[in-house]
Amino acid sequence: MTDYTISMEDHPSKAEVDTLIRNLVSYNDTQAEKENWRSLASFIRDDQSKIMGGLYGYTHWGWLFISHLWVIEALRRQGFGTKLVAQAELEALHRGCRRAYLDTYDFQALRFYQKMGYEVFGFLEDFPESHTRYFLQKRLLPR
Repeated sequence: MTDYTISMEDHPSKAEVDTLIRNLVSYNDTQAEKENWRSLASFIRDDQSKIMGGLYGYTHWGWLFISHLWVIEALRRQGFGTKLVAQAELEALHRGCRRAYLDTYDFQALRFYQKMGYEVFGFLEDFPESHTRYFLQKRLLPR
């Protein structure tokens, strides 16, 4: 009989994490359509190619996930964030996505996303302490 152990590890190797993810995705593929996961990134650069802002996310299962959006303070409220999100949504539509989701905090961009048509579908209070993490979604409409 085989003995099994459970170990908590602070620094798993990339290979160990890849094994975990590969096996989970393999199982998922037996239950639903293939994920067709593709990364998506867009950057704002100055005339010396320094990154002044950007968006990172991915598409899969017909959804766009916006993981990170950041614009340097000096360029905020000038429409750059709106352009980054709109560009990501358009690319997602080209990839066959019809919906988008993301999360943000009460001290980040909740109102910004709501103005762009995203709706809150859940939240975690005190994450971090004294703040709220919001989860939002949006139906993407072809332009």
